[in-house]
Amino acid sequence: MSITSRQKQLVQQSFSKVAPIADTAAQLFYEALFKFDPSLKAMFKGDMPEQRKKLMAALTLAVKSLDDLDKLVPVLQQLARKHVDYGVKVDDYTPVGNALLSALEQGLQDDFTSEVRAAWVATYQLIANVMREAAYPDFDAATYKNTKQYKLS
Repeated sequence: MSITSRQKQLVQQSFSKVAPIADTAAQLFYEALFKFDPSLKAMFKGDMPEQRKKLMAALTLAVKSLDDLDKLVPVLQQLARKHVDYGVKVDDYTPVGNALLSALEQGLQDDFTSEVRAAWVATYQLIANVMREAAYPDFDAATYKNTKQYKLS
């Protein structure tokens, strides 16, 4: 799976509009995440303001690195293996993706067009699959069937 130059551009342009409201966007993300899957809240026992900063730093790095996926992939792989230690399961990536889309929709409002949404979906699916493949040796994106009730589409 790959993303087009246009999708990269849309993701990067739209994220530049989110950056000025980073903490609010991160709050929207976590509110949506815990709504989509309340069981995930147990993973976040620490300092939520610090967690929000980490989330936005990771998103910033990923978005800026879309033009050089060869450098981004090892970072994502390392991050994925670390998340297994936190208790993240293969299906947890779906509510995370849905929470990201929800936060972007709320933060960008009218700028979150169907084309921008599709670009984010493609980008997130690429990132999530790289991370799943690194963290779960039996994961195969082509045959994966999500057991969560959410659908990133």
